[in-house]
Amino acid sequence: MSDAAYAVDFYAWADEQAELARQRSANRLDWDHVAEELDGLATDQEWQLYNRYVVLLTHLLKWMFQNERAGASLALTIRNQRKDIAKQFRKAPSLKSADAEEFADAYETARGEAAKQTSLPLDTFPVEPPFTSEQTRDLDFWPVPVSQERPGVE
Repeated sequence: MSDAAYAVDFYAWADEQAELARQRSANRLDWDHVAEELDGLATDQEWQLYNRYVVLLTHLLKWMFQNERAGASLALTIRNQRKDIAKQFRKAPSLKSADAEEFADAYETARGEAAKQTSLPLDTFPVEPPFTSEQTRDLDFWPVPVSQERPGVE
C-alpha cells in the first residue's frame, strides 16, 4: 500500500501491515508509518496514565477538601483508577519511568478540575501535591479531610 492508502484507509493499511509483518515481508512493510504508529502507541500509554492520574487526583482532592460530599461513587472511582493504574504498570513496567512527569502534569490539571467541580477557589488546593504518587496509587491510602474553615474568616 502506498502513502495514500495510509492516509485514506488506515484500517486497511494496518491490516495489510500486520499481515506483512506476520509473513516477515520486511521489504514490503511501510517502515516509516509503522514506526510512527509504534511511537503513537507508546504516547497513548503515557496519555492513559496521565488521564487516569487526572481523574484519581481530582477525586482525592475532592475527598480531602469536600469530604462532607464524599460518597460511595467517589470512593469507587478512586479505587477503580488505582486498580487501572496498577494494571497499566503490570502490563507495561517500563511506563514507570514516565510516572513522575505524568503525575506532576496531572496534578496541575487535577487541581483546576477539583476547583471547578467543587466550586471552591483554586487557592483552596495546594500548588504542590499533598500526597506522593505512591500514596495516590495505594489502595489503603485515604487523605485526611481538611476543614473548609479558613483562618481569619468567619
